[in-house]
Amino acid sequence: MLRSPATQKYGFTRTLLVGFLLFGFFISGTFNELKAQFGGASHVQVKLISEAQWASPGETVWLAVEMKAQPDWHIYWRNFGDTGLETTFEFKLPKGVTAGAVQWPYPERITAADIVSYGYSGDQYFLVPINVGKSVKPGTVIPVKVHVGWLECREVCIPGETDVSLDLPVKRQPAQADARYAQLFSDARFKIPQPLTDWKVAAKATDDAYVLQLIPPAWFKGELKEVYFYPYDTDVIKYEKQQKLTKKGGSYLLTVHKAEAGKASVDTLKGVLVAEPGWRGAGSEKGAEIKVAVSKKLLSAPKHSEISSIWLAILFSFLGGMILNLMPCVLPVLSIKIMRFVKQAQDEKAKPWKHGALFTLGVLLAFWVLAIALLILKAGGEQLGWGFQLQSPTFLIILSVFMFLLGLSMFGVFEIGTSLTTVGGAAKSEGWFGSLMDGVIATIVATPCTAPFMGGALGFALTQPAWISMVVFTFLGLGMAFPFALITSIPALLKYVPKPGRWMESLKQFMGFLLVATVIWLLWVLGQQTGSVVLVLVLFDLLLTSIAAWIYGRWGNLAMEQRTRIIAWILALLILGLSNWYILENYPKYIEEPSATVTTGEINWQPYSDQLLQQLLDEGKPVFVDFTAKWCLSCQANEQIAFSSEDVQKKFKELGIVALKADWTRRNPEITKALARFGRMSVPLYVLYSGRKNDRPQILPEVITPSIVLQALDSVKR
Repeated sequence: MLRSPATQKYGFTRTLLVGFLLFGFFISGTFNELKAQFGGASHVQVKLISEAQWASPGETVWLAVEMKAQPDWHIYWRNFGDTGLETTFEFKLPKGVTAGAVQWPYPERITAADIVSYGYSGDQYFLVPINVGKSVKPGTVIPVKVHVGWLECREVCIPGETDVSLDLPVKRQPAQADARYAQLFSDARFKIPQPLTDWKVAAKATDDAYVLQLIPPAWFKGELKEVYFYPYDTDVIKYEKQQKLTKKGGSYLLTVHKAEAGKASVDTLKGVLVAEPGWRGAGSEKGAEIKVAVSKKLLSAPKHSEISSIWLAILFSFLGGMILNLMPCVLPVLSIKIMRFVKQAQDEKAKPWKHGALFTLGVLLAFWVLAIALLILKAGGEQLGWGFQLQSPTFLIILSVFMFLLGLSMFGVFEIGTSLTTVGGAAKSEGWFGSLMDGVIATIVATPCTAPFMGGALGFALTQPAWISMVVFTFLGLGMAFPFALITSIPALLKYVPKPGRWMESLKQFMGFLLVATVIWLLWVLGQQTGSVVLVLVLFDLLLTSIAAWIYGRWGNLAMEQRTRIIAWILALLILGLSNWYILENYPKYIEEPSATVTTGEINWQPYSDQLLQQLLDEGKPVFVDFTAKWCLSCQANEQIAFSSEDVQKKFKELGIVALKADWTRRNPEITKALARFGRMSVPLYVLYSGRKNDRPQILPEVITPSIVLQALDSVKR
């Protein structure tokens, strides 16, 4: 490839090197003889590794090309810098199987005098996705062959090449990871640059340099000490010139010298930015991929509107917790609370304020457990947020069974706590443990909803030290428990509570239907995550659960003989335990992949990805992003109220707005990171991009109506 005059001396060096190698070929006559002249066998060992033990038709399996260079030897990156040779990978695959793009780890600088090259030393892993077509038959074997070519250098440079291969079995069941290589692939992915979407990036050109502007997100509390730009394209920058990082206001500015002063600027800078200590702080990812248009001026550092004060976060979390009682997620447990509350209000010895205190304690305990689990998982590198447990099919199955049992209890199939209420005439003490559990259950089923004020408070909490996060979650729980605790602690308010009567039994049974409706909703969410086969299996599990409950209620009560009761208890527990064990153990085998696209009237929702969003914004298109989840009842309500409106659908079509749906039903680190860019760790979140450069995205409220959406869309001018 030709070089500019300013870099001809480096082109001459490379030409001289290549000439020397060709001369060596000519003299020796064979490649093996040339290698023998410089130390015999290759100084780079190559191996092909599969992340999965087998492949499945219609799925993708990740492979890694392992390249181990001996000490003091190195190979080269895709842009090798001043001199070198790009490492190449050529795949040979059978029909129905294709290889995706090779994922390159971020490189390192290799310097010799005033020559700078980009490459790798030590052990490196180049990941590549292998797409297995649905036509590939289970029971066969996929032969994967890769021809790898490289240039290995120390004092001298020697071309190397080899063929590596492996046989990948094909099975009908979903692929299972190979435990031997789990950590290897995890470490390899850590070095693969990902799009830098959390930060705002801009670039401008001067006569002799490019200036890259990096604006950190509001949650970033670290400090960048060093940043280096590795361009994908050749002849863009001077490799030997030092890159200078400065901080100005709320931005970092990286100055990179042009390959030739006065030369016309490129339209777009594409490459990898490597930061120390990391883009999310010490110990985080160092490599980030960028593709930024070069303009005449930089951006003004935006003022973030996210919550930045702990006192404001406490206030918002308390208000959000109170409003959470009005959200549809909490409605099912209101049935339990109402029944207990009526009994306690009419019992002078029951001391309702104690029940209120126990309910509050139950709420707080549940919030603390959720917060601690969330913080531990996030500290381990997981990308999680509010409602994360509902992204687990296992949790949904267990919760469905639990809520179904509560519903059966309200229908009178069996009684909870009967023995405690009759022993020694202690009927008046019924409900102490129940009030505590009411608080726990209310919190668990409340997690699919995000009330107003909650989103910003949770986003703030999960980017702060652990003690601040715990404080915010505590006030969220206090806010949720406050209305119930207030009523039970003021005797004057209890006179408005109706007296017990026959109506309570009817109300109890009616509330059981609400619990069954909740189970139907949970099963719908489960079906969206896993498919119809798993859903049918869980329905059979619920059938067996109802049989176990019937046996316990019919023969396990105190009216029966002790021997009969014991047999009934054992039989009920066996049926309940075995049926649920079988489902939880085997459901992963039957999980089906969900549909990628969703249509709401005239709105065609495309699946969200950072890459697609950036591509659409680069093209100047307006984009509406719906961060949602099937288990989020608030999201589903907004879907029916706002996006099903004909006026909204026509407006989307009229303005040519591209609709992206960031479906968080399953765990998705990319969507979690996207939420974090807006200071959120929960759904729903609605973001509108106007399509005009330098315009800040518009964030809509958590609860939306057609008029709110239409008003936001009016700001988009085509």
